[in-house]
Amino acid sequence: MRAEVMDALGQLPLELSQALKPVMTAPGFDATLSKEEFEHLMTVTQLSDADLRIQLLKVAAAYSIASLSNFYVGAIARGNSGRLYFGANMEFEGTSMSQTVHAEQSAISHAWLKGETGITDITVNYSPCGHCRQFMNELSTAQSLMVQLPERTPKALQTYLPESFGPADLGITDLLLSDHSKGLSLDSDDALLQAACQAADKSHAPYSKNFAGVALKAKDGRIFTGMYAENAAFNPSLPPLQVAMIDMNMANYSLSDIAEAALVEQKSSLVSLLADTQNTLESFHPDIQLSYAAI
Repeated sequence: MRAEVMDALGQLPLELSQALKPVMTAPGFDATLSKEEFEHLMTVTQLSDADLRIQLLKVAAAYSIASLSNFYVGAIARGNSGRLYFGANMEFEGTSMSQTVHAEQSAISHAWLKGETGITDITVNYSPCGHCRQFMNELSTAQSLMVQLPERTPKALQTYLPESFGPADLGITDLLLSDHSKGLSLDSDDALLQAACQAADKSHAPYSKNFAGVALKAKDGRIFTGMYAENAAFNPSLPPLQVAMIDMNMANYSLSDIAEAALVEQKSSLVSLLADTQNTLESFHPDIQLSYAAI
């Protein structure tokens, strides 16, 4: 466990810190809390559901990589299953600011990567920016999603985003986190390309049809994947590389651990993620090998 996360654990109220430490230090902790673990923490601490989530934001924000802004944002998304997923903002030196990841995107993608089909509520330590409000409006649960901030009553996303523009305005019925398999396959013996293809098969790209996925191999051989998440407003779309890096970050891997990468995308699409993927990867390591396949 990284030092920043353990420091955050020590800043929690004593009863919460003592109850949470065995969970967080157990082998296999993946920056999530099951419904049962969360309910146990409420019982031990006598904190309300909302107050406990607010306290846990200190831990979520400890995963932040904020070398540009030094502004650490944490988010906790609760999936339809009841499990809670931590997320944090991520910034990258040496590439454009458009490549950054917002905390809400991180927590939601974290839930998506682990198989959730919807988000019931999200807790953030700062009010969501317009970019994030628009990103969340793409979700399968956008009409019912609740947003919780410190010292505020919970409010519906649609209260934060009145007269919203979303998928329905473009005639789209496939929503983020509700997509099904695209039936994509790749004729290759390369395991990393195959992992990227499997991620592409889960991607959400109803506007460009560029179903795309990225796979990252760490120095120890572990593979992390990410899928493309498009948005009706286009700019809040989240590239698959960023989703794969969220996967790494929430698993306590440093981005400097990336040894190899692979991108798979649609050959017939009018857009391509290749240049942005290459440029962002090169900001970490100019010599990272990127395998590529257009299918």
